[in-house]
Parts: sequence; structure tokens; C-alpha cells
Amino acid sequence: MVARIVEARRAGRPVVMGIGGHVIKVGLSPLLVDLMERGVLTALAMNGSGIIHDFELALVGHTSEEVEEVLGEGAFGMAEETGRILHEAIAAGARDGLGLGEAVGRRLAAMDLPHAEMSLLLAGHRLGVPVTVHVALGADIIHMHPAVDGAAVGAASHRDFLRFAGVIAALEGGVYLNVGSAVIMPEVFVKALSLVRNLGHEVRRFTTVNLDFIQHYRPRVNVVQRPTQQGGEGYALTGHHEIMLPLLCAAVLEALP
Repeated sequence: MVARIVEARRAGRPVVMGIGGHVIKVGLSPLLVDLMERGVLTALAMNGSGIIHDFELALVGHTSEEVEEVLGEGAFGMAEETGRILHEAIAAGARDGLGLGEAVGRRLAAMDLPHAEMSLLLAGHRLGVPVTVHVALGADIIHMHPAVDGAAVGAASHRDFLRFAGVIAALEGGVYLNVGSAVIMPEVFVKALSLVRNLGHEVRRFTTVNLDFIQHYRPRVNVVQRPTQQGGEGYALTGHHEIMLPLLCAAVLEALP
């Protein structure tokens, strides 16, 4: 797997990663920012929870809550600043024709964030690396906020789907890694792949990887198995993100010149 990542970058082919929010929540963002800065990671996609953890870590250095501690009292998802600022960013971006990731990245760049180095969205904005956000409406805490504009969220996230499809259209000879997303990113990936193949793009020979602490159905089928049946390779690695992702990053950087 490491060899395929190194080969792809040496050949100028993309290395794309789709992540769940837990990858950010456990503090691994600096590793991915480093890969983006080094030109190893050429595009990043995340589900809707990713922007919440990304924003809160950059703003205050930790996430706003633990579900178990606040769900019983009805306080889960009620952080005022998170929903307000993110929805302001999304609404402004939707008006300007931006995708959701680009919209939030632009807003973060305009803020004086004490932990800006933790933000993947800000890194993507700064480096020109595509960071797309794929939302399931009703699945994220900010969808309960009074400032939510479902039309803006939907429009901005749909633009990101099209942008992500453009990334996948160039995946021939590249690598796609699904890290910590059990449902959303595997489904988005397989739909984007079908779309670009339908449009005539040759995307057959590439490598896919699923990395998670439990192997779930959708990543196994929609990332590792089905997409690679016509010439690619699929790998599944099982282990905790806090162990596996640092090892993967270190191995890739050691193998690159």
C-alpha cells in the first residue's frame, strides 16, 4: 500500500483521502496537513461532522462536548458559536457559488484562530488543495441550530460532490484511502466513480484502501472490492486511527525522496 502511494505521487497521479470526523477528533489533523503541504495528499473529502471538529479544534483546541455526558440532559449539539459561525460561512459561500469546504475554509482564513495549524479546511484553502464536505442533512449537530439554511447546505455540499467527482475522474493510476468513514464517504465515492465512468473517463486501474478500527460492510464493498474489480487493487487495514495513521504517514515519508 505504501509502495502504491509512493508510485502514484512519483508518477504525478492523485492520492485522495476520504475521512470521518473521528479522525479529526482524535487529533490527527496535523499529520494530514503535513501530507498536504508536502504534496503527498492531493485532495481530501470528509463527512459533515468533519467541519465541526475541524472548526472547534482550530478555535478552542478541543471539541465542544462528549455525547455521553450531555445527551441525557438534552444539551448534545447545542454549542451556539459552532452552528452560528459555520452556517454564516456556508450561507455566504452558497451565495457566492462555492462548495461547502471552500466556503468554510474561506471563513476560517478571515478569523484569528489560536490553533489555525490544526485546521484541514484552512490548510486546503491556503494550499489550493481541494477539501470537499459531503453532508447528510439531519446527521450533524449544526443542523439543529436556528441559523441552519437547508437550501444553502444542500447547494454547497452538492457543489462539493461535483468537485469530488472531478477529482475521482483523474484517479487512474492513483490511490483512494477511506479512513474512519463507515457510511457517507464509501457511498459518495462509489457514486462519484460511477458518474465519471458514465461520462467516459477511464478510471479502472487504481488502488483503494480502507483503514478503520472495525471493518464495516460499505467500506469493504464500496471501496475495497467493487471499484477495483476491473484491474485495481483493494486493501483493508484494521487498527485504531491513533496508531495506524501515524505509522502510514511515517512509512510514506520514509519511502519518498
